[in-house]
Amino acid sequence: MKKILLQVILLAVIAVLVWWLYSMFNTPLEFERIRKEREAAVVERLKDIRTAQRAYRSKYMKFTPDFDSLIAFVQNDSLVFERAIGSEDDSLAVAQGLVHREKFQVAVLDTVEFISLGGDINNLRFIPGSVEATGSLQQFVMDTASIETESKVVVPVFEAFAKYPTFLGDLDKQELINFRDYQVKTLNRADGLKVGSLTATTNEAGNWE
Repeated sequence: MKKILLQVILLAVIAVLVWWLYSMFNTPLEFERIRKEREAAVVERLKDIRTAQRAYRSKYMKFTPDFDSLIAFVQNDSLVFERAIGSEDDSLAVAQGLVHREKFQVAVLDTVEFISLGGDINNLRFIPGSVEATGSLQQFVMDTASIETESKVVVPVFEAFAKYPTFLGDLDKQELINFRDYQVKTLNRADGLKVGSLTATTNEAGNWE
């Protein structure tokens, strides 16, 4: 009887050790797998925000600090383009005044391509993975500023930002702490993914680039 009891206890200890070893190796791997998937989705959304902001700037010579105006612009506004009527390479036609340029308008939605929105421009403000991470939809933090360059030129800038917990908060807590510490303290990077900057002219680059 004692022998059977010892065997049962031994099997239980072995099972616990196997589970512990599996968790020790699997947890970091699972964290990395999900992190990369969600980061990729957030990056695509940030690229779409950048696309919309650049289109907004091309018309209004500035960026907008809020998503309501940015989404309304994409849904309802248009961009102005020019085209040549006649061939500008035809010197005779040019001399006769038969060549001229005319302006025309195209809806913003017909001029730019959005990758991650699933056909709904209202999703532009929301962080992918935030429902899983926090239990509710979270919005990117977005703002604008103006920066004076060394040559005294004032440049409009914007930044859209998502902190890591807003899309990774449901993952293993210790793995997330280690990852954030490495990004911020070791690599001296932001505690999340962002596009643009409020303190430097970056040509709207993302911090993943």
